[in-house]
Amino acid sequence: MHASQVILAPIVSEKSYAGTTRGSYTFKVHPDAHKTQIRQAVEELFSVKVEHVNVLKVAAKPKRRGAFRGTRPGWKKAVVQLRAGDTIEIFEGAQL
Repeated sequence: MHASQVILAPIVSEKSYAGTTRGSYTFKVHPDAHKTQIRQAVEELFSVKVEHVNVLKVAAKPKRRGAFRGTRPGWKKAVVQLRAGDTIEIFEGAQL
């Protein structure tokens, strides 16, 4: 799997944005990607060194709109801790 297929999108929320001060960045990743692939993809795409990766699955949620029932799809996210002094520029301009 290519690096651009592993990292799907950055997650910009209050909680993830607060982690950027500690060098922690959050990404939506491919459901089949594992920690080693995520580490290699972040290092290749952003030219940084990764210390460790935490991966978690966000469960699917049942939703209802009137009489219509369905589920929001589940997805996988990764919290990546970078080496001290390294930053990723796409998060620096985010305003919440």
